Amino acid sequence: MSGTAFASRCGVHDAAREAACQQTARLIEASGVHSVRLGWCDVHGQLRGKTLMAAAAVRALRDGVGMVGTLMLKDSGDRTAWPVFEPGATAELPEFAGASNLILLPDPASFVQLPWIHGTGWLRCQPWFTDGRPVPLDTRRVLQAALARLAETGHGLKTGLEVEFHIYRITDTAPQLDPQRAAWPGEPPEVAMIHPGYQLQAEALTDMASEPLDIVRRTAQALGLPLQSLEIELGPSQVEAVFDATDALTAADQMVLFRNGVRQALRRAGYHASFMCRPPFPHIMSSGWHLHQSLVNQRDGRNAFARQVPAEGTAPGSAGHTLSDTGAHWLAGLLAHGRGMTALCTSTVNGFGRFRPNALAPQAILWGQDNRGAMLRVVGATGDPATRIENRIGEPAANPYLYIAAQIHAGLDGLTQRLTPPPASDSPYAEGNDLLPITLGEALDALQADATLTAGLGPGFVPYYRRIKQLEIDRHAAAPDSQDFERREYFSRI
Repeated sequence: MSGTAFASRCGVHDAAREAACQQTARLIEASGVHSVRLGWCDVHGQLRGKTLMAAAAVRALRDGVGMVGTLMLKDSGDRTAWPVFEPGATAELPEFAGASNLILLPDPASFVQLPWIHGTGWLRCQPWFTDGRPVPLDTRRVLQAALARLAETGHGLKTGLEVEFHIYRITDTAPQLDPQRAAWPGEPPEVAMIHPGYQLQAEALTDMASEPLDIVRRTAQALGLPLQSLEIELGPSQVEAVFDATDALTAADQMVLFRNGVRQALRRAGYHASFMCRPPFPHIMSSGWHLHQSLVNQRDGRNAFARQVPAEGTAPGSAGHTLSDTGAHWLAGLLAHGRGMTALCTSTVNGFGRFRPNALAPQAILWGQDNRGAMLRVVGATGDPATRIENRIGEPAANPYLYIAAQIHAGLDGLTQRLTPPPASDSPYAEGNDLLPITLGEALDALQADATLTAGLGPGFVPYYRRIKQLEIDRHAAAPDSQDFERREYFSRI
């Protein structure tokens, strides 16, 4: 174990990690891969990285590989949000001046072979400063810090993913690949639907879409993801993937890998997958990302939200009728910070078109007992070990590390202050309810005003996030054709 390796200078390379590096090196050699992609998740939830030859990838396990730091400063259209070459322009982010380097350090335990391309492996990475300090703005690190805070209470977070998205058949790649039409960002390909929609979970539509769904299934399973089901959603060309619940950090990692993997595998087979909330077509149905969550008691592994019998004197509309005291406090925290967390859960201009009445999407900050119109849906009953809270606020394009970190900081505030939630609502679209933000700009204002979330996410993170997202908002507002902006910025890229 070399003390001069970059991983040692970062303070993370011990005997266990050295053993993992040696095991991964053997896997790379035995698998016969010629290339390894070193992937890192940016602030928008998209994978970026470098492709190394196998021998170089083995060296990078200990020494890392350089990455231009401005990758952390990009908005959704790849514009750099800070003028890094102007003196003093990065005073609040001095390590990023001059487009200086960061170092990507792989997790040796994350190695997988990519099933859609021969001879290529993949490793998950996180960025570090060149002097061995962690980069606090890295969104995976933001979630790791939130989970560390949660662990101090004796709990872990268990989450289940329920993700809607759209798949189309590519009919013409000319708009995207014609060099005469190249632009920044470029056009998407021309597409046709894989099913006509408006027959929720219809077996006939499942058969019609069987080829792309089978590609999704094979890709997810080959990547080791715990895919539970694939379903036809209500909208035209819309589908849904549901995963078994797991610990929160693993679930976030899986979401990043799933989105990236299915887009690439489907593209090779002539399909275009989009995790954009509302693709730019008439009569489209919005896609959501519903995040199921419960706390786990670290001592015995039991669900800390489950209640064996209703609390004394409670009615079915009371949180204490279904949830434990811990679960009720957590629910109240999510409600108290509902407006503040919205920009982390629905993170694009396009995503706010989903918050409409009677659309199986939330519009107001309230909870309901198994009510799919509510922001927070409590699922389960007394005696049910799977009792949980489902947050329905998210869009499938959201950065999963930030989405989940927001739940932790909000829920922890409810837990530590012993907040009490109001009664459940059975009319989630009624007038007079406290509404969610209706634009990304309003959501960013709410995040900045939320002292609990701002402090929990770490020094400087909210101004950093807001500046990147504000550039996206400003460019969208200035675009001559907002729908064309969203076609290029979102449908083409996410």
